[in-house]
Amino acid sequence: MSLTGAAKQGGKTQAVGDARPFGAWERALAGRYLRTKRKNGGVALISIISFAGIGLAVAALVIIMSVMNGFRTDLLSKMLGFNGHVYIQGPAINGPGRDAMVSRIRAVQGVTEAVPKVEAQSFAIGPNSSSFAIVRGLTPADVKATRLVSDNIKAGSLKGFGEGDYGGDLILVGSRLAETLGVTAGDEIALIAPSGGSTAMGVAPRRKTYTVGGVFSVGVSEYDQAFIYMPQQQAQLFFGRDGSIDEVEVKVDDPDRLDQIKPDILRAVGPGAIVMDWRDRNHALFNALQVERTAMRLILMMVVAVVALNIISGLVMLVKNKARDIAILRTMGASRGAILRIFLMIGAAIGGFGTLAGLLLGVVFCIFIEPIQQGLNRLTGVNTFSSDVYFLSHIPAKIDPVEVSVIVTFSLAMSMLWALLPAIWASRLDPVEALRYE
Repeated sequence: MSLTGAAKQGGKTQAVGDARPFGAWERALAGRYLRTKRKNGGVALISIISFAGIGLAVAALVIIMSVMNGFRTDLLSKMLGFNGHVYIQGPAINGPGRDAMVSRIRAVQGVTEAVPKVEAQSFAIGPNSSSFAIVRGLTPADVKATRLVSDNIKAGSLKGFGEGDYGGDLILVGSRLAETLGVTAGDEIALIAPSGGSTAMGVAPRRKTYTVGGVFSVGVSEYDQAFIYMPQQQAQLFFGRDGSIDEVEVKVDDPDRLDQIKPDILRAVGPGAIVMDWRDRNHALFNALQVERTAMRLILMMVVAVVALNIISGLVMLVKNKARDIAILRTMGASRGAILRIFLMIGAAIGGFGTLAGLLLGVVFCIFIEPIQQGLNRLTGVNTFSSDVYFLSHIPAKIDPVEVSVIVTFSLAMSMLWALLPAIWASRLDPVEALRYE
């Protein structure tokens, strides 16, 4: 095919210099150069390497950022589903106006639950082992309202929970704690409270045997390993609370709107109380996740920028090999702008197709990430995502359209930027010098 062949449209030859920017002849010539074999002066191999490098870098960036988004979202949703969003402590919660205060909090717009609770540390002893435990005392209605617990009972049930004198002796145990102790629904465990009744020798720990009514699993190892749910009256009796509670736990319909709802909660609580929210209690954890996410995004974007540099080497070789063709095009009337656009389109095509391939690979990987994790576990014989380290029982992935758009835009921008440099050089080639020794 001759150089002027790319300019033919419908059997008629267009003047090269009169073609519109990014017209058919420019696109056709860019495509021909992109497909030219090495023996004919092309750089197909380098183009393939650039394409693959950009694709893999974009896929890695999409996968890692989606996993980090999923990890934060999953961890946050389970932490806020298991715990409250606002915590109220202080003398006011155990005064004569406690019930009225709780009613006022529940009436605040945006508040979904306001739960008085007892929470204390204990020591649990089972047939196989013993372990530290946190006992949370709630009414049966409040336990049922905690959907993350009541909907995830793996053994036993809530039947009988809270029934009997002082709420009865049935308790709910986290799955990992039950496994450590060697118990399941229907078995008995002994709990020891650090403070008990007074004796001649001082304060003695209180010990009592309870029956496991159910075993729950919320999917966060820290909670499944440590928590026991007990009827509130029984918890007050066991820990010597004498009818008092430790805090009022408040949940709202949208934790992200907490700044708008919290002032109304403060007014409902009144003086004599300490009010904290989930951000105060988990400030260090979520700050660390945010810093890690930002740093990882920056590092991987630098990787994408470095991989895209391969486009420069490929286009520089192509420009050197096609110097004679460029000179002929210039003498036929092609403008410098046309030459620049031809080579810019070549680099943009490599970067664009590489970015698209990486995007598709990353999205597919995120969709099937759980089967992939299970396959890797079977293949290596190692748990690749230990819940002891990462809190969650599986690798979460959440594809954020805004994040993906930023990744795609950045990759395309880098490809265009690196392609622009050799394209400018090609457009400035002197036809006379290029043809001097031809």
